[in-house]
Amino acid sequence: MIGCAISLLAGFIFSKWGILAAICSYFAYKWSIANYKIFEERGLKFIPPLPLIGNFKPLVFQTKTFTDTVHEFYNFFPREKVNGIFEFRKPVFLIRDPELIKQIGVKDFDHFLDHRVNLEEDQEPLFGRNLFALKGQRWRDMRSTLSPAFTGSKMRTMFQLVSECCSETVNYLEKESKGGKPMLTDLKDFFTRFTNDVIATCAFGIKVDSLNNKENEFYVAGKKATDFSGIRSLAFFIMVNFPKLSKFLGLSIFSKKFSTFFKNLVWDTIRHRERENIIRPDMINLLIQARKGKLKYEEEDVDKEGYATVHETTVGEAIHQSKLEDDDLTAQCMIFFLAGFDTSSTCMSFTAHELATNPEVQQKLLIEVDEMKEKLAGKPLTYEALQHMPYLDMVISESLRYWPPAVATDRQCVKPYTIKVDNVNCEVKVGEGIFIPIVSLHHDPKYFPNPSRFEPERFSDENKDKITPFTYLPFGVGPRNCIGSRFALMETKAIIYYILTKFTFEVSEKTQIPLKLAKTGFALKPEKGFWVNLKPRN
Repeated sequence: MIGCAISLLAGFIFSKWGILAAICSYFAYKWSIANYKIFEERGLKFIPPLPLIGNFKPLVFQTKTFTDTVHEFYNFFPREKVNGIFEFRKPVFLIRDPELIKQIGVKDFDHFLDHRVNLEEDQEPLFGRNLFALKGQRWRDMRSTLSPAFTGSKMRTMFQLVSECCSETVNYLEKESKGGKPMLTDLKDFFTRFTNDVIATCAFGIKVDSLNNKENEFYVAGKKATDFSGIRSLAFFIMVNFPKLSKFLGLSIFSKKFSTFFKNLVWDTIRHRERENIIRPDMINLLIQARKGKLKYEEEDVDKEGYATVHETTVGEAIHQSKLEDDDLTAQCMIFFLAGFDTSSTCMSFTAHELATNPEVQQKLLIEVDEMKEKLAGKPLTYEALQHMPYLDMVISESLRYWPPAVATDRQCVKPYTIKVDNVNCEVKVGEGIFIPIVSLHHDPKYFPNPSRFEPERFSDENKDKITPFTYLPFGVGPRNCIGSRFALMETKAIIYYILTKFTFEVSEKTQIPLKLAKTGFALKPEKGFWVNLKPRN
């Protein structure tokens, strides 16, 4: 009897908890799909989402690359100029029409002023205060303050530092290539060390020599800061998409050790220069001038600097010295450091890989390199000479088309907006997001015939005017494009030129053909790495 009573009591308790669990599950499910009628209610086609994870199943379970996932979004409604997707529970407008991209990204920019990054500055000041993360008027003020630091004339004065790094890098390769034998090279590691040296000297006036001094503090710190694999990838995702939860959990992008190291690096450099009255043609010097309100924007002839170079626009008045606080300046150094360290080296790696696997392209480029070397007659490469290498610009432009640094870009609606296109008349509310699939536009055969072929001639003088505006966006779109495009192009072209004066990129046994991307993370990363042979030229 007692055993029977216990069984009945246990059954009652478990059934009670079972009912409670069922009720909680029901309400959790209803919460997870609560936003999924938004596009239907507004008369817009959308990709059917799954509960909670929306359309991000391939990324959550890492069954597809981010690039393939974006292509899937882009091709789901091939005749629609805009459609809906769900980033987990968040409704996002996917814009796939060039004219609509222009309308939203440029003409109606005031309605879509911000990126969708929502990081509180007190939680992550090094990232929350940088130009990418800033919002509203604070972004306008910072952009107008920093823009003069990235003009062609400023790049011209900085080029000598880049050229010195290039020369030292090639000297290192020549010493390593004993007997003239091809050297198996991990391009990503090699170019990351090069870009680390460039950032060290061009931003902070530091000589680190990362190729010879493999474990120097600057390189090790940069490697850790830009490694968003594993748990850091999850932490970054939570911080960007669920800021309140991340604050509750005490998550941060950078460790206290790294933040302290970086702040000390920046401010020790600044105080030393101000104390000793040192002026050097680098980024720290430009930021010091910006802090004092002494930088002025200069109009540039962008077309001479390369097809991919973005056009800068005036977005606000220059701010006063008192408004550019210490953390503001440190944060701008940080974003320059992160972008230069990782993104530029990735672009260089893809370019070198394509040259190795497309020998006919490399041969044409070698002819131009040799002609320029002969013209210089033993003198170092100059910024002006670099602008007179059209085929090099075509190669880099095509590399950026094929492998864009940013697979997609985004905007957040800050003022109520209505998308009016064809039969669509759809409201976009404040706080809702816009998604622009850059990589899919770059690979749409309607805009770039035979998109899977590496063809620099797409960007020749005869053909580049045929490219539909706002289908080629390697550095983003509108006033919120990448401020550092000139610097990125300058250092990429320079190192490719310098290497090709002494070496060629050749396919090795470890070279993956065709190159396949890894399914982990959001960055462009080959699953088996970048491996080629660097072969000394006779």
